[in-house]
Amino acid sequence: MIEAAQFVEAARERGFDWYAGVPCSYLTPFINYVLQDESLHYVSAANEGDAVALIAGVALGARNGRRGITMMQNSGLGNAVSPLTSLTWTFRLPQLLIVTWRGQPGVADEPQHALMGPVTPTMLDTMEIPWETFPTQAEAVGPALDRAIAHMDKTGRPYALVMQKGSVAPYELKASPAGARRVPAAARSQFGSVAASDLASRHDALKKVIAHTPLESTVVLASTGFCGRELYAIDDRPNQLYMVGSMGCVTPFALGLALARPDLHVVALDGDGAALMRMGAFATLGAYGPSNLTHVLLDNGAHDSTGGQATVSPQVSFAGVAAACGYASAVESDDPAVLDQLFESAPLEGPRFARLAIRRGTPDGLPRPTITPPDVKARLMRHIGAG
Repeated sequence: MIEAAQFVEAARERGFDWYAGVPCSYLTPFINYVLQDESLHYVSAANEGDAVALIAGVALGARNGRRGITMMQNSGLGNAVSPLTSLTWTFRLPQLLIVTWRGQPGVADEPQHALMGPVTPTMLDTMEIPWETFPTQAEAVGPALDRAIAHMDKTGRPYALVMQKGSVAPYELKASPAGARRVPAAARSQFGSVAASDLASRHDALKKVIAHTPLESTVVLASTGFCGRELYAIDDRPNQLYMVGSMGCVTPFALGLALARPDLHVVALDGDGAALMRMGAFATLGAYGPSNLTHVLLDNGAHDSTGGQATVSPQVSFAGVAAACGYASAVESDDPAVLDQLFESAPLEGPRFARLAIRRGTPDGLPRPTITPPDVKARLMRHIGAG
């Protein structure tokens, strides 16, 4: 058994100062320690996949050797499969995973861990994530971290430490850090009587976004599907990244980047299907989102890239959700001028949100990016001085 400080301080010496995750009793000592150190950062994510995406965003913007750790119970590996296989693996965005081993064979545990416990190592192996058991002796911590870093630096991909019961001694949370609670914004709806066929196209909306996101100060992260492909087709700029999977993860990914890089204006381009898939991310952005984060949702009421199947978005007030979750401003409209108003408004104490209703449909012959995900990531990192 080790003390929380023995791991966290050794990790800090190696550049690990960002933590995100979903609590597990095995992880409580780490969370309590990090929460009480103002020079470290902990984000409590709505689910494990969001935590992976957030730390991927930290990795994208990292400077001066800064690194991130995602912590989760092994029961949450299922939630994290998508970003681990289609974001961190695809774009080569490294992070250290601490995965607790509930239901470890031979160790008595609750019935819900009876299956996940035995298959945890196989899941990590299947996802091509090298792993070892979490160090339980102080002298083993440094070498374990060095092995993790060597793999992360060589491959650009995650490495896991699988934590067994009793690995870390308890650490008391002496005072619960109480951040200032934001006053929820009032959701503003500006819908008119525009016919569906007269709504702006995604092309029109993306051209407005490009006009308001200068190269030198802004990063644009586009959700998977036609959003990224159409943005690429309009103008393939070095301050843009096109997600190719991890549906719903663009917002926690953007949050990680915005937190790590307060010098940049980070714009997350979302879609209605993706937003519906991970609505818990709204709460995380509302709680932790900084003023340099803007969330734009282009809503056509359909899964456009898979054949146009309808979503339930017409029944949802996304601005109402964003406002209730603590965004600094939240507006929804069918008038594309709402995007001009969004980007031209003064910065606020927190993230900004706008939902624009757009019409369905995509230009014929829409190309796929010819630049590979690792290359688009590397280009962006060079552009923003990360690495």
